[in-house]
Amino acid sequence: MPDIRRVSPAEAKRLVDEEGYVYVDVRSVPEFEAEHPQGAWNVPLMHAGPSGMEPNPDFHAVMGAAFPKDAKIVLGCRGGNRSLRALQMLAQKGFTNLVDQRAGFDAARDPFGGVTEKGWKGAGLPTSTGPGGERSWEALARAAAAKR
Repeated sequence: MPDIRRVSPAEAKRLVDEEGYVYVDVRSVPEFEAEHPQGAWNVPLMHAGPSGMEPNPDFHAVMGAAFPKDAKIVLGCRGGNRSLRALQMLAQKGFTNLVDQRAGFDAARDPFGGVTEKGWKGAGLPTSTGPGGERSWEALARAAAAKR
């Protein structure tokens, strides 16, 4: 696997604004709809299920339908763990221009819960609420299903 590039929230914003990257938030739909980076796409790595968080069986299919393998993508989540896992999974599927936004939307935390790095929101970067229109999980999943 290639080297993993992890960037701060400010660097992620710069990549989106200046270098043509898209921001893909891999948090669950409720987390995304509550608040997310402005302009983000929502492709959950996990869904809330009856027994807690469960893997999203359509993650790869929707990412493949929504983005070419060479798309410039910044991946983010709540604290940096899910997005790193998503990056590794996508790299194994042949995606080549992936960046992980460490610290996620909330913050990176140490084992005791202390903040080690502020996330997107804590860094004061622009946010939005709601499903995200054509960038919502529902819209992306529907478009992917239509391509099958």
